[in-house]
Parts: sequence; structure tokens; C-alpha cells
Amino acid sequence: MTTMKQGTTIITLDNGYHLWTNTQGEGDIHLLCLHGGPGGNHEYWENFGEELKDLGVQVHMYDQLGSWYSDQPDYSDPEIAKKYLTTDYFLGEVEEVRQKLGLDHFYLIGQSWGGALTQLYALKYGEHLKGAIISSMIDNIDEYVEHVNYVREECLPPKAVKYMKKIEAEGNWKDAQYQKYVDVLNRSYVDRKQPPAISHLIDTTGTPVYNAFQGDNEFVVTGKLKDWDIRDQIHNIKVPTLLTFGEHETMPLRSAQRMAEDIPHARLVTTPDGGHHHMIDNAPVYFAHLKQFIKDVESGNFND
Repeated sequence: MTTMKQGTTIITLDNGYHLWTNTQGEGDIHLLCLHGGPGGNHEYWENFGEELKDLGVQVHMYDQLGSWYSDQPDYSDPEIAKKYLTTDYFLGEVEEVRQKLGLDHFYLIGQSWGGALTQLYALKYGEHLKGAIISSMIDNIDEYVEHVNYVREECLPPKAVKYMKKIEAEGNWKDAQYQKYVDVLNRSYVDRKQPPAISHLIDTTGTPVYNAFQGDNEFVVTGKLKDWDIRDQIHNIKVPTLLTFGEHETMPLRSAQRMAEDIPHARLVTTPDGGHHHMIDNAPVYFAHLKQFIKDVESGNFND
């Protein structure tokens, strides 16, 4: 496979919208990165090209439709929302990006929501994959909700939890005190490395996309993801799979352990001191695990 153009390329999808893509590094091994959110962006993948350089990995990343660097459809139009705010749309988008970038026999990594897309991609388009890396995402939302409720009670005093529940019942998401509690939880379970490695002068979240799928924040699920559950399908993921989680996660490690049993060729690794963004919280351990997985698959020594 030929080395592709470095840096940023804007691609035009068949639907006419444009996506921001970026390629880093040189080599015959290709890694495509799917960000979370939904409505997040590529920024925590920026250094993957540097980190994986010695393995000869070319890293490809892109912002999904509605995310910061890519086109923003007018989701207030019900027809547009109906067409583009679906899991099926975003899964199809991964396959179209793969084709437009000319990738095949590649590794796919997905963080959080991107990890959901990675599971779905491995199920539907697994013949294109050498391996799948599911970073901080489980195969259903019920166990996630149970776990985030547990960590909230572990992290905050009972009075604060009671207050949060009251605000959630009212749907008063702009409440300042409520958002302060969300910030405390984020610092404990999402971005444990402080100050955050990625910061902007404004919030760059693709809010319409995030709200439609997730809700107001990481600790409540009021959107379409509340129905996410593929527990009965993941045994059909046939490619070598790395499950990587932080040890202080919004995602339950018990579910990750079950997934490692259910997926035929899976390896589970955890990152000490890591939260949901453990590629930043504890980068040396995260990349050591990732590199070992790629090396083992490449050399035919991946033992599940």
C-alpha cells in the first residue's frame, strides 16, 4: 500500500458534505481513528503518529459529520436530523471514509462512542480489518448507566447526588451548581490529568450531535444511546481485538472483562491512573499496550 499524503485533506462525501481528515506518519501499517462524543473530535489522536512511528504505522483521523472541523448540517431541520443523527449513518460514514482514503487490511481504533462504531464496523465490515481496538467502550448502555451512578455516589457527598438527581428530573441542564458537580466528576473519571492536555477558548463539542445521542453530560444518558445494546452480537467479532480501559473509568471494567470472554480473539488491558481519556491520563502505559497488540498481530503472535 502506498504512503498517503501527509497532513490535512478535506474529503467530500457522496452526500455532498465535507469532512476534515488528517494523516500522520509513514509506513505499511494503517490505523484509522474514530473519536468519541458523539460530537467530539480528533484531537486526542494528534500524537498517535509520533507515538507509533517506530512501528511504521500511518495514522489517519477525521472529524465525523457535525464535529468541530467538519461540516455542520442544519440539524434543526427534522429531515436532516432524521437522516444524519443515526448510528447507521455514522457507521456508513466510517466505511465511506475508509474507501475515500484507500485503506484496506487496516487497524480501526475507536474511543468511547468511536468504540461503539468500531464494534459495529467489525461486525459488518470485518473483512477489511487486521485488528480492532476498542478504547473505553462497552457493548451496552445499561451497565454503563449503573456504573456512572455508582461512581457518582462514590465521588460526591449524598447531598450533591440528591441535588443532581433533582436537576435531572427537572431537565434544568443550565443550572450552574449542577454543572460544577459534573466538572468534579469529569476530573475524577474522564480527564484525570489536570490541567487538561486539550483545551479551547470555547466549547468545541458538536452539541446537537452529543445531545441527540448522549444528553447533557457523560453521567446521564437521555439520548438515542440509551438503547445501545449489542451484547448478543459481539461473539461474532472475528478479528483480533484489543479492549483498553482506564482503571478509573466512566465505563465498568466488569463489563470489559465479560466482553474479553465473549469476543473470540480478545485481549483486555487496563491503564493505572487512567480515566475515560487514558491515552492522555497515562500515555506511556496506553501506548505500550497498543504497540504490543499491533506488534503481536503483525508478527502472528497474538494469542487470545
